[in-house]
Amino acid sequence: MTALELNHDRGCCAIHVAAGLLDDPSALADAVTGRVLIVTDRNVAAHHLPRVERALAAHPTATLVLPPGEPAKTLDTWKQVLDALVELGAQRDATIVALGGGVIGDLAGFAAASWMRGIRVVQVPTTLLAQVDAAIGGKTGFNLPAGKNLVGAFHQPARVLIDPTTLATLDGREFRAGLAEVVKYGAIRDAAFLDTLEADAPWLLDRDADRLSAAIERAVRHKVDVVAADEREAGQRALLNFGHTFGHALETETGYGRFLHGEAVAIGMVQAARLGVLLGDLDAGDADRLAALLERLELPTRRPDDVSPAALADHMKLDKKNQAGRIRLVLLDALGAARVRDDVDPERILEVLEQ
Repeated sequence: MTALELNHDRGCCAIHVAAGLLDDPSALADAVTGRVLIVTDRNVAAHHLPRVERALAAHPTATLVLPPGEPAKTLDTWKQVLDALVELGAQRDATIVALGGGVIGDLAGFAAASWMRGIRVVQVPTTLLAQVDAAIGGKTGFNLPAGKNLVGAFHQPARVLIDPTTLATLDGREFRAGLAEVVKYGAIRDAAFLDTLEADAPWLLDRDADRLSAAIERAVRHKVDVVAADEREAGQRALLNFGHTFGHALETETGYGRFLHGEAVAIGMVQAARLGVLLGDLDAGDADRLAALLERLELPTRRPDDVSPAALADHMKLDKKNQAGRIRLVLLDALGAARVRDDVDPERILEVLEQ
């Protein structure tokens, strides 16, 4: 088992990565306190909920099963979690176990942050995207019709339990969407990782256990290093948003139902790379290489023709990362080297969106 520690301003989050972790009762039982609310969705519950309930049999436990997918990440669903905590009689020593992908982790984490001004949350991510990104670092929240993740809080989990075997039951499209976030780490800070991903692409798509576990661990180490250095996104953590400003605009414009988050980020990373080329900062060959890798991993890389570039540009103006009315973007100087810019002419952004 790989055990990592993410030190933050309120303590330390232990992150465990091991095949078969959900079959180890002590892994979960040792992570919770008080009454326990398991929050999951219908798809995940069918595959993994019984194991988690068995592991927590000695604790007063309730389960809330929510609809799957990004459309469930709303104010109303957050209220359902709070109502379940009321029914459970959860006090300040209670624990929420977030069993699922990024949507469940964000919702359950925000409920934990807001219940009695903060209770314990244990993240048990079951999608690749959540394992390498969403479950780590303490970002929580939900969407509004006006934009992605406009409501949220930083609330670090007490523990993150990553069991790569859960990916065996993951829908193929969801799995590929998670690969986009894996590629992101190579694009922004580890060019050698891109070499590995290019070489391993066929095996990753086949979910080869050894190569997939190695990719997950490498991505997780990157996430831990970045968050430990900048928990509240005052500096380098913003680099993790590479492709996300473009991608969030696409998700918002299409109603959070047409694209999976990782698919939108894949398109957004290519758009951000193309913008870097347009601005003269990035070699066109690097942008082409990034797009080719994403395509090899069977991810989308272009805006659909029926999505308005102007509408996307309008959504980008409301992105939560913006400051002083300026659109903040993560752009590449080279593969493996990224920086934040807020001085890009909106007309140049629109030019890329129109491609």
